[in-house]
Amino acid sequence: MSDKGEVDLTGAKQNTGVWLVKVPKYLSQQWAKATGRGDVGKLRISNVLTGGRCSSQVSFTLNEELTVIEGIEDKSVSAPREHPFTMQTVGGQTLAVFTENSSDKIALEGVVVQRAECRPAVSESYMRLKRLQIEELAKPVRLSQQLKTAVTTNYKPVSNHPNNLEYERRKKEEGKRARGEKPQVLDMLFSAFEKHQYYNIKDLVDITKQPVTYLKEILRGIGLYNVKGTHKNTWELKPEYRHYQGEEKTDE
Repeated sequence: MSDKGEVDLTGAKQNTGVWLVKVPKYLSQQWAKATGRGDVGKLRISNVLTGGRCSSQVSFTLNEELTVIEGIEDKSVSAPREHPFTMQTVGGQTLAVFTENSSDKIALEGVVVQRAECRPAVSESYMRLKRLQIEELAKPVRLSQQLKTAVTTNYKPVSNHPNNLEYERRKKEEGKRARGEKPQVLDMLFSAFEKHQYYNIKDLVDITKQPVTYLKEILRGIGLYNVKGTHKNTWELKPEYRHYQGEEKTDE
């Protein structure tokens, strides 16, 4: 901000209204790759008559050339193109958008008149992207370090390595169920939920062959536990991980 703290209020004088839209992280990253002032996509606003009332439906379509995500070896994984908006009220708040130029001049661009959330349409492409992102986060971080001197430590042979002893101990405590790698467990869970929407924990243990505590730890990241209703005491995927054709499946 300038030393005098002056603010250009042209936007306020012109009664300029702006939208405040929350977008997925991957979408903003793809926008940053656009060259020059080229278009990043198209915004569609249409009026729909529902129950005698007219409402607006808004959606954003990402340009096809921006769907390629760099650094991913699996070429079948790409950013989703279709992104419907979930419209929200401003909620009685007074929100504004300010900009600052290279001369440290602050300007009021406009007052927020509409809030919205831009979310990807659930599709097979989006599910592959989410699964890959989860698997990437689960991978251990490896650090390479160059040694300046030779390692001279002498290791004495032992009858059984401590890691093996720990594995045997966990295997015994967990009823001969050893933890699998998290990406593989996620694959089994996603595959199971593609067949049915609801599972109790016993069925999921039988499918994944994983310890109950470990399985619940993973489920809390991708699933919801129903404590009441028709499907009480069952697990289902969170909305952002679901992929069902047409209406959501039910196993009633």
